Amino acid sequence: MKINSYDEWSPLREVIVGSGINLTQHDIELSFKLFFHDEANSAFYYPKYQPGRTGAKDSHAPKTRYVEELEEDIELFVDALKQLSVSVHRPLELSGPNVITTPSFSATPTPALNVRDQAIVFGDEVIETPPQVRARYFENDLLKPVLYDYFRQGSRWTTMPRPVMTDLSFDTEWVSGQNTPAAESIVKRTPSPADIGFEIMIDAAQCLRFGRDVIVNVATENHELGLEWLRRHLEGRFRLHTVKRLSGNHIDSLVLPLRPGTLLLRNESVVDYLPEQLRSWDRILAPEPSENNFPAYDDDDLILTTPYIDMNVLSIDAETIVVNSLSPELIRRLEAAGFTVVPVRHRHRRLFGGGFHCFTLDTVRDGGPEDYWD
Repeated sequence: MKINSYDEWSPLREVIVGSGINLTQHDIELSFKLFFHDEANSAFYYPKYQPGRTGAKDSHAPKTRYVEELEEDIELFVDALKQLSVSVHRPLELSGPNVITTPSFSATPTPALNVRDQAIVFGDEVIETPPQVRARYFENDLLKPVLYDYFRQGSRWTTMPRPVMTDLSFDTEWVSGQNTPAAESIVKRTPSPADIGFEIMIDAAQCLRFGRDVIVNVATENHELGLEWLRRHLEGRFRLHTVKRLSGNHIDSLVLPLRPGTLLLRNESVVDYLPEQLRSWDRILAPEPSENNFPAYDDDDLILTTPYIDMNVLSIDAETIVVNSLSPELIRRLEAAGFTVVPVRHRHRRLFGGGFHCFTLDTVRDGGPEDYWD
């Protein structure tokens, strides 16, 4: 079937679900630290950050048990989608161990787990966005068999310019503005003969689609360049609206549209960042997460997301939502708002940086370029 997807809630027909197989290592270097910096607490999410070590490359290997349990939960998720009559596509498995080597950096690649991050569908076109983390530079190659199938069926397929990703490619002001010792040590950068200034670096998951209208979170010069590229490319087909500095990266654990007229929000303060047209929509506020919802981790485990990651739900249609079964407070709140909740277990979401929305790229949904904001 040809790609067709314009929003986050129309009836879902086909989806790509990510894979965590062979996730063996995180390289804790500049791009990783900038991406996983916690602007809310002016620190890193992970507890064992050592400012004195930021000048050197470091790494972290997630425990094999966690990766295996992640895959168990993803398979449960895939089964649930199939039972809901959704066709599921999967990426290639990462073959490893191996290393990405370019003229400007080397990195240990990661599997195509959070497939929402670096690809987005606008109507009948899939756009691959440029990575913000070096380890993810060739991640979308694992999606190519699926994307080629869609291309052969008439879909459009575009790739945004690939960045060189030297240290000076990154606008670090978002992090350096935190004025903490941790932030100061992160933003130390080494010049390179390949430096060309700030580059286009923006993730697809900084965008949320509302039919013809799209909101785009922008916090750095890298994001601004990405937004300008998208504006020129989508001109006449979609209207892009800037959300200024709501987050340093993704916004789908801060705000998600669940259906026309209804938003899921982390808290009321998010409304102040949104375009005026969305401020009148009904709001469901995510409940405060309970510590009991999460596994207990050791001091050497790398925690990458806030406890609000369970907000990262996937809408099957305007009435049905897949939600982490380990977030009972959120399930009750959504059911009270009239939604049908499909509970699926996802244990280690804080270790692997994503929920069900992150794990998926919805390639076919019913509906078209509707005008939901008028």
